[in-house]
Amino acid sequence: MKPVRKAVFPVAGLGTRFLPATKAIPKEMLTIVDRPLIQYAVEEAREAGIEEMIFVTSRGKDALEDHFDIAYELEAVMEGRGKSLEPLASTRFPPGAIVSVRQQRPLGLGHAVWCARHLVGSEPFAVILCDDLIMGEVPCLKQMVEAHEATGGNIVAVEEVAREHTSRYGILEPGRDDGRLVEIRSLVEKPSPERAPSRLGIIGRYILMPEVFGHLGRQERGAGGEIQLTDAMHELIGQQPFHGLRFTGRRFDCGAKLGYLEAVVACALARDELRAGMREVLERYR
Repeated sequence: MKPVRKAVFPVAGLGTRFLPATKAIPKEMLTIVDRPLIQYAVEEAREAGIEEMIFVTSRGKDALEDHFDIAYELEAVMEGRGKSLEPLASTRFPPGAIVSVRQQRPLGLGHAVWCARHLVGSEPFAVILCDDLIMGEVPCLKQMVEAHEATGGNIVAVEEVAREHTSRYGILEPGRDDGRLVEIRSLVEKPSPERAPSRLGIIGRYILMPEVFGHLGRQERGAGGEIQLTDAMHELIGQQPFHGLRFTGRRFDCGAKLGYLEAVVACALARDELRAGMREVLERYR
């Protein structure tokens, strides 16, 4: 079984829910305390052993690659003033570790993943959605890689969602279930509450086998008239092992304003140097 060495980051979206903040900067560059969302996602991938980060971008997204490039002028000024470059260490990668491809038309998540097919090749790969920031002692993707090594095949991160919110997620029909790892019998993209086969929703972490590209290549439209990744994954069920992992950790939906603000508070409270001051601020606004 080949190791999971590559991760695809679909980052071509316009971020219209955060306008006007995202008018001139990518939504993935919105900061949680002092790091942009894209960095949290990339760091999670790196801790899971990912060696190559593949950004699926669009026009106006150059800042994502610039963030992980060497900023000679900035570093020269910092060194000249005797300041440490340590805050920039986590943004440094060797040449070729971060690559990008453009999604020229917004045709859905499945299409964005398909755009990375030539860079992924014929090996299993991860998909990380930056909108989902996950805090935990063991990074979510690392938990998934370990599960993949045990089961093979495809793995998606899942959690229980409110019945009235099933229309926001890909929902799975569960088979054998040991409380953490659940076999997937079928997948339905954004079903209404009355049609949902369960409340187990897929969140923004996937480990997929390369055969998914063959199904995505048919360019078949699904929910919302878009090329849905869930529909292509459904085609793999019965052909390859397919499981959902109930990960350990807490997810924040940073694609929504309230979830984003909660993530800022939670990440600040998790930092030793900010915890006391943050609690004072929260108390002030009770």
